[in-house]
Amino acid sequence: MRLSFFQRARRHASFAIGGCLVALLLFTAALSFVWTPYSPTELDIPNKLQGPSAGHWLGTDSLGRDITSLLIKGSQTSIAVGVIAVGIGIVFGVSLGLLAAARRGWVEEVVMRAADFSFAFPALLSAIMLTAIYGPGLVTSIVAIGIFNVPVFARITRAAAQSVWSRDYVLASRACGKGAWHITFHHVLPNIASGLIVQATIQFAVAILAEAALSYLGLGTQPPMPSWGRMLNEAQSMMFQA
Repeated sequence: MRLSFFQRARRHASFAIGGCLVALLLFTAALSFVWTPYSPTELDIPNKLQGPSAGHWLGTDSLGRDITSLLIKGSQTSIAVGVIAVGIGIVFGVSLGLLAAARRGWVEEVVMRAADFSFAFPALLSAIMLTAIYGPGLVTSIVAIGIFNVPVFARITRAAAQSVWSRDYVLASRACGKGAWHITFHHVLPNIASGLIVQATIQFAVAILAEAALSYLGLGTQPPMPSWGRMLNEAQSMMFQA
């Protein structure tokens, strides 16, 4: 009996561990919409830089804000950036990859050379350049990260789709007079979906790290919206203080 993608994946310990971590992150982000121990924007200067206690599980920062609340609320930002940036890459990248595989010729050449050109520039440095030009902020960060997801998905989709186009059942469909787009959406896309799902999970993690890096540099999420990267930046000056 042929096993589905998820049935095969469940047999691997790494999938189970990764799935639990992602589920925990999603639960934390959902929880932050309805509950946090304290308001993440509430300042309490007299109680700044407190250590972990029953009232503040992870202590307070230099402005007296509860670090646990900031971490929980910051997961919203991470999830939003990851989902939307990967969504941009999937929508545009998969579309271009399918188009290149179906049309071949000059269309494929243009798409692939554009992808090669984008890979010549480090993605994070390019994202820093874009946010520096258009101004820091959550939307700018999402767009900058999403743009560099497009060639990743385009190249993977094109390579996987080309192998499907050469299979017997696709050749039989073409012999029956089925059009390129019918074959693409009924045969090609379903057969490459599992690989795209795996790549999406990888790019999701990369997007979260990229947003944290941009926020750490002051180019990502701006106050008062919590961000894990900016929390690291603010805590850096306290690292060597007792």
